[in-house]
Amino acid sequence: MNGERTLTGRKVLAIFAASFGLILAANLTMAWFAVNTFSGTVVENSYISSQSFNADRDAQEALGWHLDVEHAPGSVTLRLKDDAGQTVRPESLTVVVGRPTSSRTDRTLNLAPTPDGYVAAVPLEPGNWMVLVNAEAQDGTRYHRRENFVVPAPE
Repeated sequence: MNGERTLTGRKVLAIFAASFGLILAANLTMAWFAVNTFSGTVVENSYISSQSFNADRDAQEALGWHLDVEHAPGSVTLRLKDDAGQTVRPESLTVVVGRPTSSRTDRTLNLAPTPDGYVAAVPLEPGNWMVLVNAEAQDGTRYHRRENFVVPAPE
């Protein structure tokens, strides 16, 4: 015996089992994240939603509303304007803020009117965020808009 190590069948089996186990662990981890994060569901039934999509879009565009979302530390400001630049006050307004890839952090904002829009006190951590706006005009036309924004990390 001169101290050489020989490659035996047991060692080859152990190397094979460890390699296979590592690949299996990585696949199971990726599968867990795929199932437990963003599902990709935007509407419950895409066929039903598609039947009125063009009419809904045309009606929303006819309103001529433009949304501007602005984040400041501790607050989110929304400005909803018409084509003439006048502030729009919809009949109903619901705003949800959350992460674009998960609904776990979604929260409905408590909006306070301002002269040129609405403001909500909401502390947001750095990263990507989205705002979902659902409103209804005086004539019953629905307005739906999603805006993404980034909250920068403190310097």
